[in-house]
Amino acid sequence: MSDTIPRAWTVTALADALSNGERGSDISVERIPSADAVLRVTMHAHGDLSVFLSVAGEQIVVSTLLWPVDEQPDADAFNRFILKAQKLVPLSNFAITEVDGRDYYELVGELSIESPLRAVEIELSVLAENAIDAASDLRAEFAA
Repeated sequence: MSDTIPRAWTVTALADALSNGERGSDISVERIPSADAVLRVTMHAHGDLSVFLSVAGEQIVVSTLLWPVDEQPDADAFNRFILKAQKLVPLSNFAITEVDGRDYYELVGELSIESPLRAVEIELSVLAENAIDAASDLRAEFAA
């Protein structure tokens, strides 16, 4: 797919494009066997962070789990802070999602299914950087 003529991405097309894209050895892409429409993108330049990518309706969704909510000191204050400071986290939104009966903080980004490949690659990188910053800086700020 050309970056100059946007087309509607599918998970299969994104898997192929990302595997052969500019990032090369910086990322690995694999399908999640139990979820046909989900890719795991391992961000090697970001400590092998797993970012999950799916295509739903008119959007591409990328996300990564951060840490369990019940392990966050003063979770109520932290939740208020991230809602107020949301504008400080470029291209990403905080969420809480349940995994195996336990709530986790999650970082999420969305793009149009017509976004150029370069925009998808940027979203993946920015989300990974934001996740690392959140884990090291934001979480530590509320642990003290």
